[in-house]
Formats: sequence, C-alpha cells, structure tokens
Amino acid sequence: MNSKPITRFQLDARHKAAADMLPLSREHALQSAGPAFHALADTMPQMVWSTLSDGSHDYYNARWYEFTGVTVGSTDGDGWAGMFHPEDQPDAWEKWSHSLSTGEPYEVEYRLRHRSGEYRWMIGRALPVLDENGAIQRWIGTCTDIEDQKQASLQNEILSQELSHRIKNIFAIVSSLISLTARANKGFQNAAKDLQGRISALGRAHEFVRPHSEKSRPQIGDVTLSSLLATIFGSYPAYSEGRIKIGGPDITIDSKAATPVALIFHELATNAMKYGALSVPDGRITLDLSANEETVRIAWAERNSPTVLDAEPTSGFGSRLIDLAIRQQLGGHYERTWTADGMELVMEVKRDRLEQAA
Repeated sequence: MNSKPITRFQLDARHKAAADMLPLSREHALQSAGPAFHALADTMPQMVWSTLSDGSHDYYNARWYEFTGVTVGSTDGDGWAGMFHPEDQPDAWEKWSHSLSTGEPYEVEYRLRHRSGEYRWMIGRALPVLDENGAIQRWIGTCTDIEDQKQASLQNEILSQELSHRIKNIFAIVSSLISLTARANKGFQNAAKDLQGRISALGRAHEFVRPHSEKSRPQIGDVTLSSLLATIFGSYPAYSEGRIKIGGPDITIDSKAATPVALIFHELATNAMKYGALSVPDGRITLDLSANEETVRIAWAERNSPTVLDAEPTSGFGSRLIDLAIRQQLGGHYERTWTADGMELVMEVKRDRLEQAA
C-alpha cells in the first residue's frame, strides 16, 4: 500500500494538536485519570489511599473498606487515625507529620483495627506526587498486612530464647560436673579450676550476645568489641579497680566471634593474674583497639609485672588455645614480646570475621 511521506509542517501540526489535548497540569491529569486510577487500585491486594497535599485523606480503595468494615467516607480527612491501635498512634502521627513537612517518603509499622475488632500489624508507605516545580500536590500510599510475618518473627524469637536458655543451663551443668570430678580427684583440682574459668568465660560471652527479650536485654547498647571485653573482664577485681583499661573505637562484633574473643582474653587475664601484671597491686593492663576497612588491631600491654622473662616460656594449652582462636577462627596473626616491665601481645584479625557470621 502506497502512502505519501509526512511533511515537517504536518508533523508539527499533529504534535501541536496532541499537545492541545494534554491536561494543563499534573494535578489536572491525576483528576482526569481518577476513575482509571480507582479501578486499578481496587484490583490491588493491598489497601491503597491518597491524600491532599496537607495530608487530608480523600480516597481509599475497596480493600480498605473490606478490611476495616467502616462505611465509605467515614475515615476521610484525619478520621483514619482512630483505626490505629492507641499505642501506635503517636509514632504514626509523628512520622506522618515529618513526611508532610519535609516531603520525605513515609514508612511506619502499626496495628490496624480489622472489621472483627482485632488488630493486625501493617506496614504503611507513601510517596508524594510532585508538580513540575517540585511542589507536593498529593500523596499516594499503601497499607500492607504483615501480621503473619510478625507472628513468625515472634515465634522464632521465643524459640531462640528457649534454645539460648538451655545452652546457658548446659554451661552450668558442665561446670558442676567439673567441680564434682575435682572433689573426687584431688589431682584434677588445678586443671578443673582452669577449665571452669574457660567455661565461665564462654558463658559470659554467650549471655552477652544471645537473643534477648526487651525485659532481659542488658543495658549495653550495641554489641561491640569494647563492650564484650568489658563483660569478660567484669568478673576480675582488677577491672573494677581500674587496672584494666580499654581504649579505641566501637567495633561491631558478631555472635560467632564472641567465643574465640572470650577465650583469648580470658587466657590472657588468667595468666596475668597468675604470673603477670594482675598478680601485684600496682600492675596495669591496657588494651588499645584500632581498625581499618579490612583488619582490627588489638594491642594488649602489661605493665609493672613482678617477673620479666627473657624468652617465651614453653607453650602450654592456654597458648595453643590463643593461637588457634587468633589464626584459625579469626583469620589473623599475632606477636608476643616481653618488655622491661611486662608482656605485650599485638594481634591483627580480619574485620569481617568479627562483624559477620562465619
């Protein structure tokens, strides 16, 4: 089929005619598309709503009314707030007010009243519709039911806490068995004391990083290397006396890294109490922490030790334990030296071994 080519004049005329048919503004476009938008929103599984620029609600889709059971129009304006659980209203209002004043996306979790009278967890999100000058003309938002995910998360938390509680009981049982064995076998008493100390250090590390409820959670803030070390040394009198000092930045630590860290510094502190700086009243220990993107450096320095060794003593079980923890579990290396008044141990370990589960 033959056709004549379109001239530039004809193309410009068509563009002009099409432009003349376009709405004068995005607001006009949104109003013109209202029925189509409502039809589309009613097919969505989520609850969809819109507001004017001041946050006054003027539209909800069919899912909203199906879920809430309220009459059409009864939650327009600010009537929606009464549908939230009373405990969640302040937070929702605060975040909504912030978004209205700044134009930032809105996101909040809250409990919404179902038509049955029960409350279900939702996540609410909204984005602004802007005109060509960047001014907010209205907001389009959604409510997504996350009750099932919340319940699953709660169940997992309960199971984690129960498992953690049982692990804690196992630590106590193992310690009791060691104590009973030592009473029956006096030759085992010295070794039993060391073994119980290691079990105790592991127990403190586990208590520090285990899953907690809001009531049982220690008031320690984030799980960091500094706070973990403080927990490990908390049972040593020298720490409360100020003879063990920890300095450096907060470095995040993962729960799996807590075990080797606890064993390393329990061994160092125990040896210091037996032979080193903590065996005398004026002995001091400093730990300096530093880090870059790839490694974490920890410098342990003992001062005013009673005995200064000229060379490293024969490696015992504690030394092998430290070596295993640093080299294999934390992917690092270390150097131990003896100075004029004590021992120094400087280790460098992989940062991702501390911060991420292996």
